[in-house]
Amino acid sequence: MPTVELTKENFEEIVAGSEIMLIDFWAAWCGPCRMFGPVFERAAERHPDIVFGKVDTEAQPELAGAFRISSIPTLMAVHNRTVLYAQPGALPPQALEELTTRIRAAAMADAHRQAATRTTEGN
Repeated sequence: MPTVELTKENFEEIVAGSEIMLIDFWAAWCGPCRMFGPVFERAAERHPDIVFGKVDTEAQPELAGAFRISSIPTLMAVHNRTVLYAQPGALPPQALEELTTRIRAAAMADAHRQAATRTTEGN
């Protein structure tokens, strides 16, 4: 799945409809951002079940400010509206793959906890 441009107008709708999201905060003038962009795009194609969003910090200063982005690129991983990871710096492809694996594992563990809670409450 291709990446999604996140704006203040569509952010809430996309986040609400996504279990797992990776968000790349970037700007066109940023060299490391331009180097990381293709890595992020390829990962989006490999993981169609995860929403890969991009926030142009120059065009969307409100979003960048809301997340206190002070350095770019910054990569953020969100599961069910909870930020699980937020770090500045461009990740190499293997590190991005490892992050997606960790976020998926956290999502699966959360799903198991919720199922166990429903089962316990149902008895």
